[in-house]
Amino acid sequence: MSQLTPNHEAGQPLEPIDADKLNALAAKNVENPEGGRKVIRTHTEADGKFRNYTQIRDLEPVLVAEPPALLGDDTAGNPTEIAQAALASCISVGIQAIATKRGVTLTRIAIDIESDIDVSPTWGVGDLGEHKRPGVSDVRVSIELEGDADRETLQKIHDDAITWSPVVNTYTRPANLTSTLK
Repeated sequence: MSQLTPNHEAGQPLEPIDADKLNALAAKNVENPEGGRKVIRTHTEADGKFRNYTQIRDLEPVLVAEPPALLGDDTAGNPTEIAQAALASCISVGIQAIATKRGVTLTRIAIDIESDIDVSPTWGVGDLGEHKRPGVSDVRVSIELEGDADRETLQKIHDDAITWSPVVNTYTRPANLTSTLK
């Protein structure tokens, strides 16, 4: 698979995060566990042809669209692909934080995800028969992790990142969702 990180040279350490700031953040959350609870806000507007723009903080809007097979124009990743990208990114962030905390210098994190989805019951226009389930049913995550630690240490970093990832937990222990029409 191609390397997607143009600023990172293979075999070189990943650009580190600030270990002191990581420790301060961890201490702050241990001292005040309620202080770690945040509200995440996004705003999405449809642009037609299943294209949607989502505003996240004050960043450039993120485009999400559908492929032609799902009647879209193929201008961006679809919602499930974006969710999968968020899953991989969250795992990667956790790996980086845990490795930093444990004094491990990483040289590579590469994550491949495959998931199974049945789109036939999607959008309220399909069939929700007995064995149909909207959404992803199975997710397979493969992580390539390299650094200056032995395989056992890297495996523990991997395992802890999976255990503590907010997005992994959203996939495995879904959040309560409420929806209102304005």
